[in-house]
Formats: sequence, structure tokens, C-alpha cells
Amino acid sequence: MTSEPTKTTLLSQIRKPADVKELSPEQLKTLAGELRETIIGQVAEHGGHLAPSLGVVELTLALFKVFDLESDKLVWDVGHQAYAHKLLTGRADKFHTLRQKDGLSGFPRLSESEYDHFGVGHSSTSISAALGMAMARDLKGEDHEVIAVIGDGSLTAGLAFEGLNQAGDLGRRMVVVLNDNEMSISRNVGALSQFLSRKMTTPFLQRLKSDVEGLLGTIPRIGDDLAGYAKRYGDSVKSFFTPGILFEAFHFTYVGPIDGHNTAQMVKVFEEIKKLDKPALVHVLTKKGKGYAPAESDPTFFHGVGEFVPETGLARKFSGPGLPSYTSIFGSTLCKLAKRDEKVVAITAAMPEGTGTECFRKNYPERFVDVGICEQHAVTFAAGLAVQGYKPAVAIYSTFLQRAYDQVVHDVCLQNLNVNFFLDRGGLVGEDGATHHGVFDLSYLRHIPNMVVMAPKDEAELARMMATAFEHEGPCAVRYPRGTGVGAKVGRNPRALPVGKGEKVHEGEDAVIITLGSRVYPAIEAAMELEKEGLSVAVFNTRFVKPLPRKQLLALVRKFDRILLVEENALAGGFCSAVLGVFNESGLLDGKRVHSLGIPDAFVEHGTQKELRAMLGIDKNGIKRNVRKLCK
Repeated sequence: MTSEPTKTTLLSQIRKPADVKELSPEQLKTLAGELRETIIGQVAEHGGHLAPSLGVVELTLALFKVFDLESDKLVWDVGHQAYAHKLLTGRADKFHTLRQKDGLSGFPRLSESEYDHFGVGHSSTSISAALGMAMARDLKGEDHEVIAVIGDGSLTAGLAFEGLNQAGDLGRRMVVVLNDNEMSISRNVGALSQFLSRKMTTPFLQRLKSDVEGLLGTIPRIGDDLAGYAKRYGDSVKSFFTPGILFEAFHFTYVGPIDGHNTAQMVKVFEEIKKLDKPALVHVLTKKGKGYAPAESDPTFFHGVGEFVPETGLARKFSGPGLPSYTSIFGSTLCKLAKRDEKVVAITAAMPEGTGTECFRKNYPERFVDVGICEQHAVTFAAGLAVQGYKPAVAIYSTFLQRAYDQVVHDVCLQNLNVNFFLDRGGLVGEDGATHHGVFDLSYLRHIPNMVVMAPKDEAELARMMATAFEHEGPCAVRYPRGTGVGAKVGRNPRALPVGKGEKVHEGEDAVIITLGSRVYPAIEAAMELEKEGLSVAVFNTRFVKPLPRKQLLALVRKFDRILLVEENALAGGFCSAVLGVFNESGLLDGKRVHSLGIPDAFVEHGTQKELRAMLGIDKNGIKRNVRKLCK
């Protein structure tokens, strides 16, 4: 199995979307197999979003067969499922670089291809973007189709319904394809998911129709007329029994549910849909991980997976238990804290496995809530719990909390409520790239009144910061990185830290490195290696971004003339900016040399965490380099 198509394959002959239009039904079936083989081979070698892309292979082919991507606009929601799209739009020969530094992005992006009509990476944006494109088309007097493909998990977010509502009101011609596999990353939750899952099969509908017509036909004198009436309104009966009634309320023409792995059927439906002059929604049923047995049986694991053996589906680099991840430490510590405090409640937004809250759900199901892809609701829901005396733990990826900024400000911090945010994937996340790096949280949280912001240097400090958050009266945020820790032992009964107090973790006289979180240990390693070069460098871990340990920082600026500030966050408004503010206010900077390292004013592309940290100079070697410059 290989990730690069050979010259004898159908895929190697596809250079642009229009090439798909020329294929016969049998060729489309062959091409579907080649797409799956290529996707599986690539993801097995380098990791990626496997199950979502496998589930939409036939859907992608049907869209390419019917629509003209030279003029028609196609928007994929989130983009987890767009690997087949990339392979069919002139990128097959580069597909082996997927999600690698300087290679193809794991998501559609405007700068990568003329056939990526909208850049995505976060959920539920497709309908709004497509509606904007449809209105722009009409204003310019153009005549092309606009298609949004959205999953049923993404449809749970408020943004998707805002888009549906406006699209129905404007009535502009556009197509929404609902890719319904009953999953986002984890199994979908909520009333909408239950409603969409009322899938009435064609045999059921036919039996229902036959039974009703037969019953009515037995009524004397008027039976035949009633049966004819019922037959004429069969479509209305179908809409009543399927989710069509919901979308018809939004003024969409609803078609479905249809088999999302039957290319011929989808082609026929899309051809008919093109004749409409109003919004239409096509409800397509797919199986996540289709065509690869391990992914079909465990689509959550294979949603975003690391390297694995294609023949078995087993992880390729498994070499024993190793160090636990920060995510798992968070999950186990949360359970410990919940055991000693019955007011602790856990909330996640469609990611119990990804955020480490799955163990909490098993142990304390009555105190666990998965709200679905609804970050704004999650935050305000937590505020409602907090105002009644509970201590909600909102477990969420840093990049996704950005979606609920207004709720953090007005519903939590303004009321000074005891809501605790635990932000996984703080800092650079690696191969998912710019849309997923959590490099803005220190900046967008530290300026909000009443908020306490912490970042742990290791697993033990994470546990203590969690205890601190639950003991503190008011909102707290703890951000921690993706990946494993350093092996620090976590105590059975984590103790709270004194708020706003840091620690010196390495002694030195010539210069000081002031940092926190994931950059503490690289700073210590840099200082130890610099000692061999004759430089004595201290390292101070502030632990807190807000409140900063002001007295300790002022003592450091009085003692040291060479100061290096390091963070894994945007320099604009981040940790270094906060420390510099303290220094500037003190009036003690005359004659001092101070330099800041962090994320520059630019979006960071994809690559491994190690590669990106080295590129930005915030790894051990970058820290050493900058200390040397300061000490020249």
C-alpha cells in the first residue's frame, strides 16, 4: 500500500476536477477504491484524519461528477473529510507531503489550490460562507452553483443554524449537503442528533404507503378517493417522518435521506437539485471510516490518528506505556478532585476522549455533560451551574475556546463566577497547523478582569493548578500543551498553589530566563548547557500569567542586567508583554538588556511541534542562542 499513485492507476490520470466527469460508473467505483487505498497509505505513514475522509469518497466523486469546480464553489465544513478532494484537484503527486512541514495542509485553504474555495479548520462555518458566496454571485450577475458540505455533528453548532435561518430568509440558490454519519469526532449527542437519526428506510416508507392506501381503499364509497388523495401527498408523509420537516421550516427544499455510498443515486439527485432556484438540502447517509474495517469499527480513534500498520490498524510506534499525556493527567486528576468535592462538574464540547474527560463520564455520569459542538453554550451553561454554587470544569482545546470569547467575558468574568477553563493543546499543536495552534489564549484571557491564568511546567504542577482553580473563588484558566509530560510524579492529593507566586528553578548570576509552562524545562536544559560555556544563567518559572508574581519579578530585574523572556504564545499581548509591562512601570530598566521570544505576528503553518519550536527559536537551542547574544 502506498500513498503515491502509480502511473497505471485511474487516480494518476486525474489532474483536474473535470476529469472525473468523463468517467463511467464502473470507473468511478474503481477510482473510489484507489482513493481509499491512497488515503489509508498516507495516513498510516504520517497520521491524519482518516475516518472522516474515507466516509465521503463516493460523495466527493458524485459532487465532482455533477458540479463544475472551475466555476461552481464547493465549501467543506471543518475540512477533516477533504483528502479525496485534494487528490482529485491536482495534488495527488504532493499528497505524500500531507500535514508535513512545507507540505500540503490537512485542511482546504485558499492559498493552496484554486479549487479550495474557502479555508476551513473549525466547525460549522460552511453554510454561512456558502451563503455569502451565493449572494456575491447574484450581486455580480453570475450564474454558478454554491455547495456547502456539513456533517451532522457540525450542524449542532449555533452558527450553522444562523446560516440556515438567513439562507432560508434570503432564498438564494444554494445547496447544503448534510453528511450524516451520526458522529463528529465522538458520538453525537443532543436532541438534534436524535431527531436526525430517525432514518426511515425506503422499504419502511413503501410499506407504510401501501398499508395506508390499502386501509383507506376499504372504506365504502369514499375509500378510493381518500386513497388517491393519500397517494398524491405521499411526499408530505415522507417529510413528516424524516428530518425534512425541520429543514422545510427553514424554507429549504429537502431531499433524503439517500445512500451516501451510492454514487449513481447521488448523481441523479444532484442533477435534479441543480434545476431548483432556491435553497436545497440533500441529506446523505454515510459510514465514517467506510472501506477500512478498523476505522469502521472504531471511527473515534481513527478520526485523527497517528502512524499505524495498515494491515492491522495497530499503532506503528507503540513501545510500551511510556509517559502519560497531559490530557490523561488532567482526566485522572479531575476524577480525584471530583471525588473529594461533589460540586465539581465536567463539561466538554463533543470531545470526551480528546479532552480526557471520558473517565469522568464513566465515574460521575450525573455530573458530566457533553454539549456537542457548542462552545458558546458550554461556557454560558457552565456559568449557570456556577451561579448556583457548582464548580464547572470546562475542558476544551485552546483554539476552540476562541469561539466563546464573548461568553467568557460577559457571562463568566463580568459576574466573577467560579468557572474553571482547562485548555488542552495550549501552544503549538503540530501537523494540524494554523487553525489548531493554541497560541492566542494567554493574550485573549489575561486582559479580562477577574480571570486567573496559569500554565504548568509539568504533570505535577498541572495537578496542583487544577486544585488551585477549584479552591479559588472566581474564574480560572489552566493551559497545557499537547503531548506527554516530563515524568513528574503526581501526588494522590494535589495541593493548591499560592496564587500569583512563582519559583526559581535554576540558580545563576549572569542572566535570567523568565518563562512558564512548556518552556520551563527547555530553559533549564539551556541554562545547564550554557554553564559548560562559562555562563551562569538563572531560570524563573512565573507559573501565573495573571496575576503575575510582581514582587519576585521586580527582584529579578533589580538583580539581573540580562533578561530573556520566553513563551509559547503570541508575543502580541501575551506573557512577555505582561512581564515587560511590570518592568516598564518599575522604572528599573535603564541599562538593562531584555529580549522576548515567542510566536511572531503571523500564523504558524503545520509541522511537528519540534520542527516549529526550532523554527521559531523557542526550543532549547533557540534559548541558548539568544542568551549568548544578550551576554555578549
